[in-house]
Amino acid sequence: MWIFRHKEHSDGSFERHKARLVGDGKTQQVGVDCGDTFSPVVKLATIRTVLSIALSNAWPIHQLDMKNAFLHGELEETVYMHQPVGFRDPTHPDYVCLLKKSLYGLKQAPQAWYKRFADYVSSIGFTHSKSDHSLFIYRKGIDMTYLLLYVDDIILTTSSDDLRKSIMTLLNSEFAMKDLGPLSYFLGIAVTRHASSLFLSQKKYAEEIIERSSMSSCRPSATPVDTKPKLSATSTSPFKDPSLYRGLAGALQYLTFTRPDISYAVQQICLFMHNPMEVHMNALKRIVSYIKGTLDHGLQLYPSKPTTLISYTNADWGGCPDIRRSTSGYCVFLGDNLISWSAKRQATMSRSSAEAEYRGVANVVAESCWLRNVLLELHCQIRKATLVYSDNVSAIYLSGNPIQHQRTKHIEMDIHFVREQVARGHIFATT
Repeated sequence: MWIFRHKEHSDGSFERHKARLVGDGKTQQVGVDCGDTFSPVVKLATIRTVLSIALSNAWPIHQLDMKNAFLHGELEETVYMHQPVGFRDPTHPDYVCLLKKSLYGLKQAPQAWYKRFADYVSSIGFTHSKSDHSLFIYRKGIDMTYLLLYVDDIILTTSSDDLRKSIMTLLNSEFAMKDLGPLSYFLGIAVTRHASSLFLSQKKYAEEIIERSSMSSCRPSATPVDTKPKLSATSTSPFKDPSLYRGLAGALQYLTFTRPDISYAVQQICLFMHNPMEVHMNALKRIVSYIKGTLDHGLQLYPSKPTTLISYTNADWGGCPDIRRSTSGYCVFLGDNLISWSAKRQATMSRSSAEAEYRGVANVVAESCWLRNVLLELHCQIRKATLVYSDNVSAIYLSGNPIQHQRTKHIEMDIHFVREQVARGHIFATT
Protein backbone atom coordinates (compact mmCIF):
# COMPACT_ATOMS: atom_id res chain seq x y z
CA MET A 1 0.00 0.00 0.00
CA TRP A 2 0.92 3.67 -0.28
CA ILE A 3 1.14 5.74 2.91
CA PHE A 4 0.82 9.52 2.67
CA ARG A 5 1.60 11.86 5.54
CA HIS A 6 2.69 15.39 6.40
CA LYS A 7 6.20 15.82 7.75
CA GLU A 8 6.54 18.57 10.34
CA HIS A 9 9.32 20.76 11.70
CA SER A 10 10.32 20.60 15.37
CA ASP A 11 7.87 23.40 16.18
CA GLY A 12 4.96 21.51 14.61
CA SER A 13 4.79 23.58 11.41
CA PHE A 14 4.32 21.87 8.03
CA GLU A 15 7.52 20.90 6.18
CA ARG A 16 6.54 18.74 3.19
CA HIS A 17 4.31 15.97 1.86
CA LYS A 18 5.68 12.45 2.11
CA ALA A 19 4.68 9.28 0.24
CA ARG A 20 6.01 5.81 1.02
CA LEU A 21 5.39 2.40 -0.53
CA VAL A 22 4.99 -0.19 2.25
CA GLY A 23 4.96 -3.96 1.89
CA ASP A 24 2.59 -6.28 3.74
CA GLY A 25 4.96 -8.01 6.17
CA LYS A 26 2.31 -9.70 8.30
CA THR A 27 2.08 -12.61 5.85
CA GLN A 28 5.81 -13.38 6.11
CA GLN A 29 7.02 -16.49 7.91
CA VAL A 30 10.35 -16.72 9.74
CA GLY A 31 12.58 -19.25 7.97
CA VAL A 32 10.60 -19.03 4.72
CA ASP A 33 10.80 -15.46 3.40
CA CYS A 34 12.46 -13.69 6.36
CA GLY A 35 15.27 -14.45 8.77
CA ASP A 36 16.54 -12.23 11.58
CA THR A 37 14.11 -9.39 12.28
CA PHE A 38 15.75 -7.69 15.27
CA SER A 39 17.72 -4.52 14.64
CA PRO A 40 19.66 -2.93 17.51
CA VAL A 41 19.09 0.75 18.29
CA VAL A 42 21.39 2.95 20.32
CA LYS A 43 20.66 3.04 24.04
CA LEU A 44 19.42 6.32 25.49
CA ALA A 45 22.17 6.36 28.14
CA THR A 46 24.74 6.07 25.33
CA ILE A 47 23.25 9.12 23.60
CA ARG A 48 23.46 11.20 26.77
CA THR A 49 27.03 10.00 27.40
CA VAL A 50 28.22 10.92 23.90
CA LEU A 51 26.50 14.32 24.04
CA SER A 52 28.12 15.02 27.41
CA ILE A 53 31.60 14.16 26.09
CA ALA A 54 31.11 16.16 22.88
CA LEU A 55 29.88 19.18 24.84
CA SER A 56 32.83 18.98 27.24
CA ASN A 57 35.27 18.89 24.31
CA ALA A 58 33.40 21.62 22.35
CA TRP A 59 32.99 19.29 19.37
CA PRO A 60 30.46 19.99 16.60
CA ILE A 61 27.35 17.80 16.88
CA HIS A 62 25.40 17.27 13.66
CA GLN A 63 22.28 15.37 12.75
CA LEU A 64 22.01 13.43 9.51
CA ASP A 65 18.84 12.31 7.76
CA MET A 66 19.04 9.09 5.80
CA LYS A 67 16.66 9.18 2.84
CA ASN A 68 14.68 5.95 2.39
CA ALA A 69 17.04 4.10 4.71
CA PHE A 70 15.35 0.69 4.56
CA LEU A 71 15.57 0.66 0.76
CA HIS A 72 19.37 0.36 1.05
CA GLY A 73 19.13 -3.03 2.75
CA GLU A 74 19.88 -6.08 0.61
CA LEU A 75 17.55 -9.07 0.86
CA GLU A 76 18.99 -12.55 1.28
CA GLU A 77 15.58 -14.25 1.10
CA THR A 78 13.25 -14.61 -1.90
CA VAL A 79 10.38 -12.15 -1.47
CA TYR A 80 7.63 -11.44 -3.99
CA MET A 81 5.25 -8.47 -3.96
CA HIS A 82 2.17 -7.48 -5.92
CA GLN A 83 2.67 -4.61 -8.35
CA PRO A 84 2.02 -1.33 -6.51
CA VAL A 85 -1.12 0.68 -7.21
CA GLY A 86 -0.52 3.20 -9.99
CA PHE A 87 2.49 1.32 -11.35
CA ARG A 88 0.93 -1.86 -12.71
CA ASP A 89 2.10 -3.13 -16.07
CA PRO A 90 -0.99 -2.92 -18.35
CA THR A 91 0.23 -5.80 -20.52
CA HIS A 92 1.01 -8.11 -17.57
CA PRO A 93 -1.30 -7.07 -14.71
CA ASP A 94 -0.98 -10.47 -12.98
CA TYR A 95 2.83 -10.41 -12.77
CA VAL A 96 4.49 -9.95 -9.35
CA CYS A 97 7.68 -8.16 -8.34
CA LEU A 98 10.79 -10.00 -7.13
CA LEU A 99 12.38 -7.74 -4.51
CA LYS A 100 16.16 -7.32 -4.51
CA LYS A 101 16.24 -4.58 -1.87
CA SER A 102 14.35 -4.40 1.41
CA LEU A 103 11.13 -2.43 1.60
CA TYR A 104 9.35 -0.66 4.42
CA GLY A 105 6.91 -3.05 6.05
CA LEU A 106 9.02 -6.19 5.59
CA LYS A 107 9.93 -7.96 8.83
CA GLN A 108 13.64 -8.13 7.96
CA ALA A 109 13.88 -4.54 6.66
CA PRO A 110 15.36 -2.99 9.88
CA GLN A 111 17.95 -5.77 10.21
CA ALA A 112 18.89 -5.62 6.51
CA TRP A 113 19.38 -1.84 6.71
CA TYR A 114 21.43 -2.04 9.90
CA LYS A 115 23.72 -4.72 8.42
CA ARG A 116 24.19 -2.70 5.23
CA PHE A 117 25.09 0.46 7.13
CA ALA A 118 27.31 -1.29 9.68
CA ASP A 119 29.27 -3.09 6.97
CA TYR A 120 29.96 0.14 5.10
CA VAL A 121 31.07 2.27 8.07
CA SER A 122 33.35 -0.59 9.13
CA SER A 123 34.96 -0.48 5.69
CA ILE A 124 35.85 3.22 6.09
CA GLY A 125 37.56 2.80 9.45
CA PHE A 126 34.81 2.77 12.10
CA THR A 127 34.72 0.11 14.79
CA HIS A 128 31.69 -1.36 16.50
CA SER A 129 31.20 -0.71 20.17
CA LYS A 130 30.90 -4.01 22.00
CA SER A 131 28.80 -2.39 24.71
CA ASP A 132 26.32 -0.78 22.31
CA HIS A 133 26.15 -2.12 18.75
CA SER A 134 24.60 1.09 17.40
CA LEU A 135 27.58 3.16 18.49
CA PHE A 136 30.39 3.42 15.93
CA ILE A 137 33.80 4.90 16.77
CA TYR A 138 36.49 6.23 14.46
CA ARG A 139 39.96 7.10 15.72
CA LYS A 140 43.04 8.00 13.76
CA GLY A 141 45.80 9.74 15.67
CA ILE A 142 44.22 12.65 17.48
CA ASP A 143 41.13 12.60 15.25
CA MET A 144 38.00 11.17 16.85
CA THR A 145 34.47 10.54 15.60
CA TYR A 146 31.39 9.11 17.33
CA LEU A 147 28.41 8.01 15.24
CA LEU A 148 25.08 7.06 16.84
CA LEU A 149 22.45 5.17 14.82
CA TYR A 150 18.78 5.01 15.82
CA VAL A 151 17.04 3.22 12.92
CA ASP A 152 17.50 5.90 10.21
CA ASP A 153 18.37 8.87 12.44
CA ILE A 154 22.07 9.58 12.88
CA ILE A 155 24.02 11.78 15.30
CA LEU A 156 27.57 12.54 14.21
CA THR A 157 30.10 14.30 16.42
CA THR A 158 33.75 14.78 15.49
CA SER A 159 36.83 16.33 17.02
CA SER A 160 37.10 18.82 14.13
CA ASP A 161 34.86 20.31 11.46
CA ASP A 162 37.17 19.14 8.67
CA LEU A 163 36.87 15.56 9.88
CA ARG A 164 33.08 15.89 9.96
CA LYS A 165 33.01 17.04 6.34
CA SER A 166 35.32 14.19 5.31
CA ILE A 167 33.13 11.56 7.04
CA MET A 168 29.97 13.02 5.54
CA THR A 169 31.51 12.97 2.05
CA LEU A 170 32.21 9.26 2.44
CA LEU A 171 28.69 8.57 3.70
CA ASN A 172 27.14 10.62 0.89
CA SER A 173 29.06 8.61 -1.69
CA GLU A 174 27.28 5.45 -0.54
CA PHE A 175 23.88 6.61 0.76
CA ALA A 176 21.43 9.39 -0.05
CA MET A 177 21.87 11.60 3.00
CA LYS A 178 20.97 15.09 4.12
CA ASP A 179 22.89 17.17 6.63
CA LEU A 180 20.32 18.75 8.93
CA GLY A 181 22.98 20.96 10.49
CA PRO A 182 23.81 21.23 14.20
CA LEU A 183 21.74 18.89 16.35
CA SER A 184 18.41 20.57 17.11
CA TYR A 185 15.64 17.94 16.95
CA PHE A 186 16.23 14.21 17.38
CA LEU A 187 13.71 11.44 18.10
CA GLY A 188 11.12 14.01 19.15
CA ILE A 189 13.60 15.75 21.46
CA ALA A 190 14.37 19.43 20.99
CA VAL A 191 18.06 20.21 21.56
CA THR A 192 18.93 23.81 22.42
CA ARG A 193 22.59 24.73 22.55
CA HIS A 194 23.49 27.68 24.75
CA ALA A 195 26.88 29.29 25.14
CA SER A 196 27.96 26.82 27.83
CA SER A 197 25.30 24.10 27.99
CA LEU A 198 22.96 21.80 26.09
CA PHE A 199 19.27 21.60 26.99
CA LEU A 200 17.18 18.55 26.01
CA SER A 201 13.42 19.03 26.07
CA GLN A 202 10.30 17.13 24.96
CA LYS A 203 7.88 20.01 25.41
CA LYS A 204 6.01 19.42 22.15
CA TYR A 205 5.65 15.71 22.92
CA ALA A 206 4.43 16.50 26.45
CA GLU A 207 1.80 18.86 25.03
CA GLU A 208 0.58 16.06 22.75
CA ILE A 209 0.22 13.74 25.77
CA ILE A 210 -1.83 16.38 27.62
CA GLU A 211 -4.07 16.80 24.58
CA ARG A 212 -4.50 13.02 24.14
CA SER A 213 -5.58 12.69 27.77
CA SER A 214 -8.09 15.58 27.37
CA MET A 215 -6.48 17.48 30.26
CA SER A 216 -5.60 20.75 28.52
CA SER A 217 -7.66 22.75 31.04
CA CYS A 218 -6.64 20.86 34.19
CA ARG A 219 -5.01 22.47 37.21
CA PRO A 220 -1.26 21.71 37.46
CA SER A 221 -0.16 19.38 40.26
CA ALA A 222 2.83 20.20 42.47
CA THR A 223 4.14 16.60 42.53
CA PRO A 224 3.87 13.68 40.08
CA VAL A 225 2.89 11.07 42.70
CA ASP A 226 1.16 10.79 46.05
CA THR A 227 3.77 9.57 48.55
CA LYS A 228 1.29 8.14 51.07
CA PRO A 229 -0.66 5.22 49.55
CA LYS A 230 0.88 2.60 47.27
CA LEU A 231 -1.00 1.51 44.15
CA SER A 232 -2.64 -1.91 44.34
CA ALA A 233 -3.78 -4.22 41.56
CA THR A 234 -7.06 -5.08 43.30
CA SER A 235 -8.38 -1.70 44.42
CA THR A 236 -11.57 0.00 43.09
CA SER A 237 -13.28 -0.83 39.78
CA PRO A 238 -11.65 -1.58 36.38
CA PHE A 239 -10.98 1.37 34.09
CA LYS A 240 -13.42 1.39 31.17
CA ASP A 241 -10.86 2.10 28.42
CA PRO A 242 -7.68 0.00 28.95
CA SER A 243 -6.35 0.91 25.48
CA LEU A 244 -6.31 4.61 26.39
CA TYR A 245 -4.50 3.84 29.63
CA ARG A 246 -1.86 1.72 27.91
CA GLY A 247 -1.31 4.31 25.18
CA LEU A 248 -0.82 7.14 27.67
CA ALA A 249 1.41 5.02 29.95
CA GLY A 250 3.63 4.11 26.99
CA ALA A 251 3.81 7.75 25.92
CA LEU A 252 4.81 8.82 29.42
CA GLN A 253 7.47 6.13 29.44
CA TYR A 254 9.15 7.72 26.42
CA LEU A 255 8.89 11.14 28.06
CA THR A 256 11.26 9.94 30.81
CA PHE A 257 14.15 10.29 28.31
CA THR A 258 14.53 13.92 29.43
CA ARG A 259 12.37 13.84 32.57
CA PRO A 260 13.99 11.79 35.36
CA ASP A 261 11.66 13.54 37.82
CA ILE A 262 8.71 11.41 36.64
CA SER A 263 10.63 8.14 36.24
CA TYR A 264 9.39 6.53 39.47
CA ALA A 265 5.80 7.68 39.04
CA VAL A 266 5.67 6.34 35.48
CA GLN A 267 7.20 3.04 36.60
CA GLN A 268 4.40 2.65 39.14
CA ILE A 269 1.56 3.11 36.65
CA CYS A 270 3.25 0.83 34.08
CA LEU A 271 2.94 -2.09 36.53
CA PHE A 272 -0.82 -2.21 35.88
CA MET A 273 -1.02 -1.92 32.10
CA HIS A 274 -2.41 -5.47 31.86
CA ASN A 275 -5.47 -4.63 33.99
CA PRO A 276 -5.79 -0.92 34.82
CA MET A 277 -8.18 0.25 37.53
CA GLU A 278 -9.79 3.64 38.13
CA VAL A 279 -7.25 4.44 40.85
CA HIS A 280 -4.41 3.73 38.42
CA MET A 281 -5.91 6.13 35.87
CA ASN A 282 -6.18 8.77 38.59
CA ALA A 283 -2.48 8.29 39.32
CA LEU A 284 -1.72 8.63 35.60
CA LYS A 285 -3.78 11.84 35.43
CA ARG A 286 -1.80 13.23 38.35
CA ILE A 287 1.42 12.72 36.37
CA VAL A 288 -0.12 14.49 33.36
CA SER A 289 -1.28 17.39 35.53
CA TYR A 290 2.23 17.65 36.99
CA ILE A 291 3.68 17.72 33.46
CA LYS A 292 1.27 20.52 32.53
CA GLY A 293 2.85 22.74 35.18
CA THR A 294 6.41 21.75 34.26
CA LEU A 295 6.38 21.86 30.44
CA ASP A 296 9.63 23.81 30.39
CA HIS A 297 11.50 21.16 32.38
CA GLY A 298 14.12 19.03 30.68
CA LEU A 299 17.65 17.71 30.97
CA GLN A 300 20.54 20.16 31.15
CA LEU A 301 24.04 19.06 30.16
CA TYR A 302 27.10 21.16 31.03
CA PRO A 303 30.74 21.07 29.91
CA SER A 304 32.22 18.74 32.50
CA LYS A 305 35.36 16.65 32.30
CA PRO A 306 34.36 12.96 32.06
CA THR A 307 36.84 11.84 34.71
CA THR A 308 34.48 10.68 37.48
CA LEU A 309 31.45 8.41 37.59
CA ILE A 310 29.21 8.77 40.65
CA SER A 311 26.11 6.67 41.34
CA TYR A 312 23.27 6.95 43.84
CA THR A 313 20.84 4.19 44.74
CA ASN A 314 17.91 3.64 47.07
CA ALA A 315 15.13 1.10 47.58
CA ASP A 316 11.95 0.66 49.54
CA TRP A 317 11.33 -2.60 51.38
CA GLY A 318 8.24 -4.59 50.50
CA GLY A 319 6.60 -1.52 49.00
CA CYS A 320 4.20 -3.41 46.72
CA PRO A 321 0.99 -4.04 48.72
CA ASP A 322 0.08 -7.07 46.57
CA ILE A 323 3.23 -9.22 46.38
CA ARG A 324 5.49 -7.29 48.80
CA ARG A 325 8.34 -6.89 46.35
CA SER A 326 10.65 -3.91 46.71
CA THR A 327 11.28 -1.12 44.21
CA SER A 328 14.83 0.10 43.66
CA GLY A 329 16.08 3.10 41.77
CA TYR A 330 19.38 4.68 40.82
CA CYS A 331 20.96 7.58 38.96
CA VAL A 332 24.46 7.90 37.53
CA PHE A 333 26.42 11.12 36.96
CA LEU A 334 29.32 11.52 34.54
CA GLY A 335 31.12 14.50 35.94
CA ASP A 336 28.30 16.98 36.61
CA ASN A 337 25.91 15.49 34.05
CA LEU A 338 23.12 13.02 34.76
CA ILE A 339 23.38 10.33 32.08
CA SER A 340 21.48 7.31 33.39
CA TRP A 341 18.60 6.60 35.77
CA SER A 342 16.09 3.87 36.47
CA ALA A 343 13.20 2.87 38.72
CA LYS A 344 12.31 -0.82 38.68
CA ARG A 345 10.50 -3.35 40.82
CA GLN A 346 12.80 -6.12 41.98
CA ALA A 347 12.34 -9.60 40.52
CA THR A 348 12.18 -11.39 43.90
CA MET A 349 10.89 -10.58 47.36
CA SER A 350 13.49 -9.38 49.87
CA ARG A 351 13.46 -10.76 53.40
CA SER A 352 15.08 -7.68 54.94
CA SER A 353 15.66 -4.01 54.19
CA ALA A 354 19.37 -4.74 53.85
CA GLU A 355 18.63 -7.29 51.13
CA ALA A 356 16.35 -4.86 49.27
CA GLU A 357 18.99 -2.14 49.44
CA TYR A 358 21.75 -4.51 48.39
CA ARG A 359 19.84 -5.63 45.32
CA GLY A 360 19.52 -1.95 44.44
CA VAL A 361 23.28 -1.60 44.84
CA ALA A 362 23.80 -4.60 42.54
CA ASN A 363 21.62 -2.96 39.84
CA VAL A 364 23.52 0.34 39.90
CA VAL A 365 26.88 -1.46 40.00
CA ALA A 366 25.90 -3.37 36.84
CA GLU A 367 24.91 -0.10 35.13
CA SER A 368 28.10 1.61 36.30
CA CYS A 369 30.26 -1.24 34.98
CA TRP A 370 28.50 -1.04 31.61
CA LEU A 371 29.02 2.72 31.45
CA ARG A 372 32.71 2.30 32.33
CA ASN A 373 33.05 -0.09 29.39
CA VAL A 374 31.29 2.37 27.07
CA LEU A 375 33.60 5.18 28.19
CA LEU A 376 36.62 2.93 27.72
CA GLU A 377 35.59 2.28 24.12
CA LEU A 378 35.02 6.02 23.66
CA HIS A 379 38.65 6.50 24.79
CA CYS A 380 37.52 8.33 27.94
CA GLN A 381 38.70 5.83 30.50
CA ILE A 382 37.60 6.41 34.10
CA ARG A 383 40.72 5.89 36.19
CA LYS A 384 39.08 6.45 39.57
CA ALA A 385 36.74 3.99 41.26
CA THR A 386 33.04 4.71 40.79
CA LEU A 387 31.50 6.00 44.02
CA VAL A 388 28.20 4.27 44.80
CA TYR A 389 26.18 6.06 47.47
CA SER A 390 23.66 4.03 49.48
CA ASP A 391 21.90 5.00 52.72
CA ASN A 392 21.96 1.45 54.15
CA VAL A 393 24.96 0.65 56.33
CA SER A 394 24.36 -3.11 56.17
CA ALA A 395 24.51 -3.05 52.38
CA ILE A 396 27.80 -1.14 52.54
CA TYR A 397 29.30 -3.70 54.91
CA LEU A 398 28.17 -6.59 52.71
CA SER A 399 29.98 -5.08 49.71
CA GLY A 400 33.32 -5.29 51.47
CA ASN A 401 32.97 -8.14 53.99
CA PRO A 402 34.23 -11.42 52.46
CA ILE A 403 32.45 -13.53 55.11
CA GLN A 404 29.26 -15.22 53.90
CA HIS A 405 26.83 -16.03 56.70
CA GLN A 406 23.47 -17.76 56.90
CA ARG A 407 21.34 -14.63 56.49
CA THR A 408 22.85 -13.68 53.14
CA LYS A 409 23.20 -17.04 51.34
CA HIS A 410 20.04 -16.46 49.32
CA ILE A 411 21.50 -13.31 47.69
CA GLU A 412 24.89 -14.87 47.06
CA MET A 413 25.05 -13.95 43.34
CA ASP A 414 24.51 -10.23 43.91
CA ILE A 415 26.94 -10.26 46.83
CA HIS A 416 29.74 -11.88 44.84
CA PHE A 417 29.16 -9.60 41.84
CA VAL A 418 29.34 -6.35 43.83
CA ARG A 419 32.17 -7.59 46.03
CA GLU A 420 34.23 -8.54 42.97
CA GLN A 421 33.87 -5.04 41.51
CA VAL A 422 34.86 -3.49 44.86
CA ALA A 423 37.90 -5.78 45.10
CA ARG A 424 39.00 -4.78 41.60
CA GLY A 425 38.88 -1.11 42.56
CA HIS A 426 36.20 -0.26 40.01
CA ILE A 427 33.53 0.48 42.66
CA PHE A 428 33.65 2.09 46.08
CA ALA A 429 30.45 1.91 48.16
CA THR A 430 29.73 4.63 50.71
CA THR A 431 26.90 6.40 52.52
